[in-house]
Amino acid sequence: MSSTTTLQKEGDSTGNSGGGLPSDGLKAGLKNRHLSMIAIGGVIGAGLFVGSGGGIAKAGPAILISYALVGAMVVFVMRMLGEMAAASPNSGSFSAYADRALGRWAGFSIGWLYWFFWVVVLAVEATAGAAILESWIPAVPQWAWALIVMAVLTATNLGSVASYGEFEFWFAGIKVVAIGAFVIIGMLAVFGVLPGSDNPGAGFAHLTDAGGFFPNGYGAVLTGVLMVVFSFMGSEIVTLAAGESENPRKAVTQATNSVIWRIGVFYLGSIFIVLTLLPWNDKSITEKGSYVAALDSIGIAHAGTIMEVIVLTAVLSCLNSGLYTASRMAFSLGERGDAPKAFAKVNKNGVPVAAILGSTVFGFVAVYFNYAFKDTVFNFLLNSSGAIALFVWLVICFTQLKMRGILVREAPEKLTVKMWLFPWLTWATAALIMFVIGYMFVDDANREVVTLSTLVAGAVVAVGVVLDFRRKRAAVQG
Repeated sequence: MSSTTTLQKEGDSTGNSGGGLPSDGLKAGLKNRHLSMIAIGGVIGAGLFVGSGGGIAKAGPAILISYALVGAMVVFVMRMLGEMAAASPNSGSFSAYADRALGRWAGFSIGWLYWFFWVVVLAVEATAGAAILESWIPAVPQWAWALIVMAVLTATNLGSVASYGEFEFWFAGIKVVAIGAFVIIGMLAVFGVLPGSDNPGAGFAHLTDAGGFFPNGYGAVLTGVLMVVFSFMGSEIVTLAAGESENPRKAVTQATNSVIWRIGVFYLGSIFIVLTLLPWNDKSITEKGSYVAALDSIGIAHAGTIMEVIVLTAVLSCLNSGLYTASRMAFSLGERGDAPKAFAKVNKNGVPVAAILGSTVFGFVAVYFNYAFKDTVFNFLLNSSGAIALFVWLVICFTQLKMRGILVREAPEKLTVKMWLFPWLTWATAALIMFVIGYMFVDDANREVVTLSTLVAGAVVAVGVVLDFRRKRAAVQG
C-alpha cells in the first residue's frame, strides 16, 4: 500500500475534518473533557510524588535544571508526535507511524516494547497501590489488594472506552487540583503571606543558602536527569486515546500545544515550591518525601495521609491508563498482523476484549512474580523495561524525520501541527536522548537497567527484522 493510500485511509477513519467514528471498530467514546484531562494527567505520575525526594538529595536545587532538560525533551518529542498524530490519528500512534516510515520491523519492535513496558508498570503500580491500601486496612493482605485493584480497573476498561475516560477524568482531576493547590498554598507560604503557616517563608533564599545552587557539582544535573526522566513517561498516551475521540485532530493539537505549561506548572512549579520552602538537604525531604515534608513545614495537618490519598489516586490513574494503553497498542499490532488476530477484534461496544484480557493476564503474572520472585524474575522484568521510554522517544524522532517528507509529498494539507525548527531541533532532541542513554551505561546505578533494556530491545528488533524478511520473501514468491 502506498503512503498516499495509507494516509487517505487513516484520514477517512476519523473523518476529513477530524471528527466521526473510527472505521477500525473502535468507537469514538471519549469526549473532549476526557481527552483534556488525560492530556493533563498523563504527565503526572506517581513518580513525581514519590521519587522527587531522591533527585533533590542528589542534585540539590540544580534538580530544577534536570527537570527542565527532561521537560524540554518531552515537549519536543510530543511536538513531533503531535505533528504525525494530527495528520493521521491512529490507535497505534508512534508504532503505526514507525511501521510506515521506517519499516514493518520498526513498528513491530517499538509496539511490542511499549506494550511490555506498560504491562510491567501495571504490576509495579498495583503493588504500590496495594501497599497503601494494606496500611489502611491491614486485615486484607497486600497481594489481595493488588488483585482487587487490577480486577476493578480491568472491569472498567472492559465496559467501554467512555468508562475508561470517565475514571481517568476524575483520577487526573484529583491530581491536577492537588498539585494546583500545593503550588498556590506553597507560594503564599514562601513569601510569608499564608495565614497560620508554620513556615516563616524565606523567599528564594533556600535555592542558594545550603552550598549554592549546585551543591554537589554540575555533574549532579546529569545524575538528576537519569532520576527524573522516567517520571515523565505517559505524556504520549493522549495520542493513542485521540483515535477514540469525537474530534481527534483537535484533541491532539490542543494536547500538543498545552504540554509546555503542563510540564512547567506541575513539574517545575511544584518542585520549585519544595526547594523554596525547605533547604534541599533537609532530612525530612528524603525521610517523608518532598511533598509531605513541604506540607509539614507549613503546618498542614495530616499531610502524610493527604499525600497517601493523592499518591493512591496517581497509582490508580497510572494503572487505568497503563491497561488502556497496552490494550490499544496490542489492538493496533493485531490489526497490522504483528500480534494474534484476536487482539484486533472488538465487541459491540467497540472494546478490544482480547487485547485487554491479554494485557491483564501478563500484568497478573507480573504481580505474582513481584511477590514470589521479586529479586530474580521480577527484577529482570523491571530492569529490562526501564529504558524503553527513552527508546520510544528516540524512535519517535527518527520516525518524524521520515514522516515529514511523506506528508509533504502526499498530504501537505494535513500538516496542521508542525515541529519547530525542523529538522535541526528533531536531530538535537535525538542527540540528547542518545546522550542520556549513553550516560546510563557509565552510571553505576543505571548500567544494569540500560544494558538489560538494550538486550531485550535488540532481541525484539531481531524478531521483527526476521518476520519482515519472511513477509517480503513470501510476497516475491507469491
